[in-house]
Amino acid sequence: MRPPLAVAGYTDEVLEVVGGTLTEAERTRADRFTRKQDRLDFIAAHLLVRHCAAEILGTRACMLTVVQRCERCDQAHGRPRLAEAPELSVTLAHTSGYVCAAAGYGRVGVDAEHATSGPADQSLAALALTPAEAALVGRDNARLIRQWVRKEALVKRGELTLDRLREVDLSALPFDGGPSGDLEWEGRHFLEWRAGTVIATAITDEPGKLRLLGG
Repeated sequence: MRPPLAVAGYTDEVLEVVGGTLTEAERTRADRFTRKQDRLDFIAAHLLVRHCAAEILGTRACMLTVVQRCERCDQAHGRPRLAEAPELSVTLAHTSGYVCAAAGYGRVGVDAEHATSGPADQSLAALALTPAEAALVGRDNARLIRQWVRKEALVKRGELTLDRLREVDLSALPFDGGPSGDLEWEGRHFLEWRAGTVIATAITDEPGKLRLLGG
């Protein structure tokens, strides 16, 4: 069984490397974005997650169909899955100009956000951080975003909800991982990296591999 894999890159570089076709539901969702960059980010992430999963499955990305169905409203959004391989978990994320995806057996979750210069957003800190985390973050926005993407990745794994972020304390995790970028917390493996202003985290059940596309 192949280990979990996370793949990421800038949107324009991903679109140069990966190809494929979206489903009608995905194309409809993509067309709803009013900003071109948002639309391209969505497309790139949905193509990238197919390529990520295909490598683990030993098949071609064009053979895989990504489907999403919200458990609450039955609309075409929510946690993604593969129609042809529901036993393999997949996850994706996109922020302006940057996309990432992860796949693996068991639970997977990934998130990425830009960390702007300047002090941490105190309203976001109040929403997401425990007292112990807040003490470590202080006014450092990069540290705040690191904790935010970690918890968003847990949400995408189905282990946390946005209204319960402060119930999970990740203060034991260092803000800068080891040379491999791999951290472990309560049986979960964190693959963490940065790309310019982007801060990203993928969480898997087993130690995973990270591949960054482009420069």
